[in-house]
Amino acid sequence: MIERLDVVNFKAFASASVPLGRFTLLSGLNSAGKSTVLQALALLRQSHAAGLLDGGSGSGLLLNGELVELGTGRDVLHENHVDTGGEGPQITLSVTEKGTVSSWTALYGQESDILHLQKQATDESLSLFGPGFQYLKADRLAPSVTYPRSHEIAVRRGFLGCRGEHTVNFLRHRQDDRLTSSCLQHPDALSMSLLDQTDAWMREICPGVNLQAATIEGTDLVRLGYRIDVAGLPTALSHRPTNVGFGLSYVLPIVVACLSATPGSVILLENPEAHLHPRGQTVMATLAAAAVAAGAQLIVESHSDHVLNGLRLAVKHGKLDGSAVRLLYFQREHDGVNIINPVIGSDGMISEWPPGFFDEWENSLDQLLG
Repeated sequence: MIERLDVVNFKAFASASVPLGRFTLLSGLNSAGKSTVLQALALLRQSHAAGLLDGGSGSGLLLNGELVELGTGRDVLHENHVDTGGEGPQITLSVTEKGTVSSWTALYGQESDILHLQKQATDESLSLFGPGFQYLKADRLAPSVTYPRSHEIAVRRGFLGCRGEHTVNFLRHRQDDRLTSSCLQHPDALSMSLLDQTDAWMREICPGVNLQAATIEGTDLVRLGYRIDVAGLPTALSHRPTNVGFGLSYVLPIVVACLSATPGSVILLENPEAHLHPRGQTVMATLAAAAVAAGAQLIVESHSDHVLNGLRLAVKHGKLDGSAVRLLYFQREHDGVNIINPVIGSDGMISEWPPGFFDEWENSLDQLLG
């Protein structure tokens, strides 16, 4: 498990030490640094996958690739960067796991999209570089009738795509795989297969929905369809994904990512609440907590108090230990970003509510009642 991320001169942070837990919930106002945390981890994963963290003469941080597209050096150097000496500004990313620090320091290049490493101390066994990694961005794929069919990405690598575009092919190929952890089991699922469990969790969000994923022969595409049971009708109605709204398409990759997680997996999620009604947002938190209980590590960026409350309920109901949770509230100040760490007790109560921390509902209610 990644225990801490340290950042110097990268995007929102001149210098920051970010503690991480098995379930980390990142919150705060826009442009406070939440996305910087996810992008720093994705950048390291992307650079490692490209073979650029091996310490050779061409090693460096790959700013543009499959996971993140950050531009050039001037786009990622913190505006008030600290002077680290040497040949000019340097960007350092460090990951602590099992008490061991792996660190990469790169020299700033204004127009370069590969920031060349000056020094590094790397543990190749980092969970960040291991199997089961997923990164789902906020701008996931819009509803579509067909999706790409890549054996390399969805099957061999088991990657859903940053926008969830390979989820349908992944699900088509692995639909009969059995979940190995009872923590993820939905009580209404017909079996422990990935498809049945996905169906059951999706029905928590849209009652009556059933998924159908199939190959389109002679093409590099797969098709996704929904069948929805309607009260009073003898058979379920078939629907194109384009006719059932954004919510199901946006949430499907998250459901599959959580259900297919294995011990040691690292999953990065941006805004799991997007296009979901409040009940669905709470369900997402419940499922994410179950994935953590099954051994995965989740780092989630969210603006939803329903996601927070779903996490609190998971702790209160004993599905997840409060010590496994890190609540991080990012607060911009004149001299940088302050990271506040409220704690969830075993009763689901939170130790402190700093101004701006999921308090808009109470603020609006006070005005309505005032």
